[in-house]
Amino acid sequence: MTTSKLTKKTYLIIGGIGGIGRAMVEQIISNKDNKVFATYYRNVPDIEADNLHWLPMDVSSEESIKQAIDEIKKHSDHIDWVVNCVGLLHTEQSQPEKALRQIETDFFMQNMQVNALAGLLIAKHVKLLLAKSERSNAHPAIFATISARVGSISDNQIGGWYSYRMSKAALNMGMKNLSIEWGRSLKEVCIVVMQPGTVNTQLSAPFQSNVADGHLFSPAYSAECLLEVLSGMSADQTGSFVDWAGESIPW
Repeated sequence: MTTSKLTKKTYLIIGGIGGIGRAMVEQIISNKDNKVFATYYRNVPDIEADNLHWLPMDVSSEESIKQAIDEIKKHSDHIDWVVNCVGLLHTEQSQPEKALRQIETDFFMQNMQVNALAGLLIAKHVKLLLAKSERSNAHPAIFATISARVGSISDNQIGGWYSYRMSKAALNMGMKNLSIEWGRSLKEVCIVVMQPGTVNTQLSAPFQSNVADGHLFSPAYSAECLLEVLSGMSADQTGSFVDWAGESIPW
């Protein structure tokens, strides 16, 4: 996709130093007409541009989310696109559960906090900025969240990964709820849940040996595909769950 479709907008990329988020930031800032706000957690960003503004944000803290968005309000009166790229699959201490006996409360709740609740809290605090976006049915404001195919209940054939699957299914339900609520009050905002493919990032690194040849995407390719899909969405498609190619995924 050429960056010509990503012009003269104000973007907020949550998780701008992760694999997909970083690739999105790099692609969007290449057009100088765009203004990009991007968030980081712990690691100091090493990307600089005149149209890029970095903000610290811990998505597991509502106060941190609010502080970051309050800072954006000092520099912009609106946001056109929000893309939440933050997700949790494993930590140094815990791996996805293969069986019920492996479930641990703290890890389960951490998954729910990061994967499911964070998106709703971001939406809660960014709503007014999205409401001021110049938009139409054909070119709506976007609120997109990276999910996962394993969050699809009807697609689950092999089980396992309890915390991750359940938190992504909860995320999907939360975004579907949000699309209905905002469909009444913000009719020209499109809520999209996206499956980015299996991407060569730290999140997928321990599990890449199980990926078929040709099915492991680079972050740049996945980001390009996701941005292409989002650029073609209309407000009528709010509440969609789609993959990197724009194909619908069953809930």
